[in-house]
Amino acid sequence: MKILVTGGLGFIGSHTVVELQNKGYQVIIIDNLSNASLDVLEGIVSITNQTPIFEKLDLKDKSAVQNFFKAHQDIQGVIHFAASKAVGESVTNPLMYYENNINTLVYVLQELTKLEVSNFIFSSSCTVYGQADVMPIAETAPVKPAESPYGNTKQIGEEIIKETCNINAKLNSIALRYFNPIGAHDSAKIGELPIGVPQNLIPYITQTGIGQRAQLSVFGDDYPTSDGTCIRDYIHVVDLAKAHVVALQRLLNKNNQTNFEVFNLGTGTGSTVLEVIKAFEKVSDTKLNYKIVDRRQGDIISAYADTSKANAELGWKSEHTLEDAMLSAWKWQKVLHSN
Repeated sequence: MKILVTGGLGFIGSHTVVELQNKGYQVIIIDNLSNASLDVLEGIVSITNQTPIFEKLDLKDKSAVQNFFKAHQDIQGVIHFAASKAVGESVTNPLMYYENNINTLVYVLQELTKLEVSNFIFSSSCTVYGQADVMPIAETAPVKPAESPYGNTKQIGEEIIKETCNINAKLNSIALRYFNPIGAHDSAKIGELPIGVPQNLIPYITQTGIGQRAQLSVFGDDYPTSDGTCIRDYIHVVDLAKAHVVALQRLLNKNNQTNFEVFNLGTGTGSTVLEVIKAFEKVSDTKLNYKIVDRRQGDIISAYADTSKANAELGWKSEHTLEDAMLSAWKWQKVLHSN
C-alpha cells in the first residue's frame, strides 16, 4: 500500500516514515529540502533497510503537484507535514508562511478530491487553542485567535480541510493537534536537525550541554506555576510518529466516525522548563549553564493535553518518559557533534 509523506525528511516526518515502513507500507517522500537534509534519507534506510521513493518537489509549484499525482494515482493515503513552523519567523515574514502553509495544502487537496477515495492526515498543532481556559486541554476546547501567523495557518488549514470534507464524502481526514515533540530515534540515526540557532527548547539545551552554545536563556521565572517557568507537554517523537500510523490505519480500515476528525497528541502531563533542564542534567550527567531572563512575548503560561480521546478511539498512548526523550536527544546531539 503506497503512502505519500510530504515533508518526509523533516523531524516528525522522518520518524513517521520509519514507523510506516516498519509496518510494511511503501512510502513516497516529497520534500523540497528547504529545512531538511538528504542525509536524513540515509538514516531512514539505515534503520529500516528499506529505501522509500524520494521526490525533490516544491508543493508551492501547482503544476508539479498535479504532475506528481498523475504519475502516482495508486496512493492510498497522504500524511501532510510540509509546512514552515517557526513562530518567530512567521511574525516577521507572514506572507511566506501563508504561501507555504496554505497554498501547498490547497494544491494537495485539489488533487486528492479527484481520486476515487482519499485518506488525509494533517499535521496540526496545540497552538490552535492559544492560552486555554482549562487544563488539560480537550479537543472540545475553543479555538482562540491565533498568537502568530504560524498558529493561524494551522487554524485556517483545519478549516480548509473540514470545509472540503463537508462537500466531498470520499475525502477522509484526521487533524492531529500535537503538543511539543522532542527526542530522537533510539538508534541515534535520525533526530531534530535545526538550521542555525534552534527555535525549540530541547535542541538548545543539548547544544548548550555539548558546548556549542554558551548559555541557555530561560524566559521568565515569575509565571503562576510550581517553579515560575512555563509548562508544556513534551511528547517523544517516536510516540508521535506511531500515532500518525494508527490514525492512518483508522481511515484505511474505515473506523472513522465522520470524515473529518480531530485528536490531541501529547503525554497528558505538563513539565516546567526547569523540570526539563533537571531531566537533561540527570540523564546526561552534565551541568547546564542557564540563566533566567525576561519573559518572551507571545509565550503562554501552560499547555498540556487531555489525551483521553486519542487513548480511547485510536487505542494509542505515549509510552516514553521525559527522561527517555531527553536521553535520546542527548545521544543524537553527541552523534551530530562527532560528525
